[in-house]
Amino acid sequence: MDPDVYREMAANQSRHWWFVARSRILASVISKLSLPPSAKILEIGCGTGGNLAMLSSFGRLSAMEYDDNARILALNLAVCPVVAGGLPEPVPFEDGSFDLVCLLDVLEHIGDDEAALSRAGRLLCSSGRLIVTVPAYSWLWSAHDEAHHHHRRYTAKRLSQTAQQANLVVEKLGYFNSLLFPIIAVARIIGKISGKKGASDAAMPPALLNRMLMKIFSLERHIVPNMMFPFGTSILAVLSRAR
Repeated sequence: MDPDVYREMAANQSRHWWFVARSRILASVISKLSLPPSAKILEIGCGTGGNLAMLSSFGRLSAMEYDDNARILALNLAVCPVVAGGLPEPVPFEDGSFDLVCLLDVLEHIGDDEAALSRAGRLLCSSGRLIVTVPAYSWLWSAHDEAHHHHRRYTAKRLSQTAQQANLVVEKLGYFNSLLFPIIAVARIIGKISGKKGASDAAMPPALLNRMLMKIFSLERHIVPNMMFPFGTSILAVLSRAR
């Protein structure tokens, strides 16, 4: 992504409604995984580090980031080691090393997503879990996807098929960011009709709107760990190694 996009993310990730609420939802999902007390955790493609503080509360965290600009911003948070690397290569970690590996809105940036998932899966120990989030529905493609250099958006079916082709078992899969889905869908459609270009959804909305959106989206932390939605602007999968 462009350096300006990373700087915007770093500036807003601790207070923007989407980043904050997504982190709360992911924390609720991870808390249900029964990780060991000293779990070894890896975030691949940590970007500017918005998830590091949350993930570090569940175990011994390491992080990997391909982009130099983003990696420096993540390192500056001083939460955990952040090393250079990307999928499918280079990966500077041994296979079978981690209880939890996270690819949080990363897979859509990678050309060969099957190879990327396969490589990430090999990093899991025998009882490990891989958490993946991706953006949903090609028809929601917008200037945001272009600004973030996405290759694709997904359906639950496509992500499931890609995971199985990568020799991974789907334990949980479905949509989230669903309570706000009608509003976001309408905004994306209007953006397409109006020819809106060059915009990133990481920009901060007005304070009152930001609080309202954060409150609504955060409600899903009580739902998603137990039951996925049948639609939404994002997809979440919990995967494991095939036995």
